[in-house]
Amino acid sequence: MASSNGRRPRARSASGTLVGYARCSTAGQDLTAQRQALRDLGVAERRIYLDHGLTGRHRDRPGLAQALAAVRDGDTLVVPKLDRLARSVPDARAIADELELRGARLQLGATVYDPRDPMGKMFFNVLATFAEFEADLLSLRTREGMLVAKAKGRLKGKPPKLSASRQAHLIKLLEAGEHSIPELAELFAVSRATVYRVIQRAERARFASVARS
Repeated sequence: MASSNGRRPRARSASGTLVGYARCSTAGQDLTAQRQALRDLGVAERRIYLDHGLTGRHRDRPGLAQALAAVRDGDTLVVPKLDRLARSVPDARAIADELELRGARLQLGATVYDPRDPMGKMFFNVLATFAEFEADLLSLRTREGMLVAKAKGRLKGKPPKLSASRQAHLIKLLEAGEHSIPELAELFAVSRATVYRVIQRAERARFASVARS
């Protein structure tokens, strides 16, 4: 049977390796329970791939990429729940289709997804839709909470990662032309994005000063 993109999936072998994947959305969350669940399902610890602090709304995740790359013909990708794999219906379907084309299986908890089973396919779509709905609802609640906090004056925004004096020092080093952006990021122990934000703030301040003069 051809898949949704017209290509014919490979025939599956009788045995294969279990490859595990777990994910949590924030840095404060813990993956211990998910890793234990995968081990209980028979996945070896060395074959468990993780994404920590990454949303399931985007497929571009290093741990997921490594897990998919590790899956071979006849293997099974195991996730504790579908929402750990993806919180987007198109992404969930695309990953399932990719595995089917490669002759691999997708296991959700203790259940192996069979795309050839109409009931299984329907259940998979329901789970994917619900996972996306939960993500949309959480995003909506977060935005509403921020609006309420802002209205009450409690939302002040994140404090800058560099003090004003350190930002000024960074700009002086940059203007001296002796350091690149990556070198400045390493020197001040911040990300490149933070360096760029400091530069942008300095440019806006300089522009405002010129405009007032």
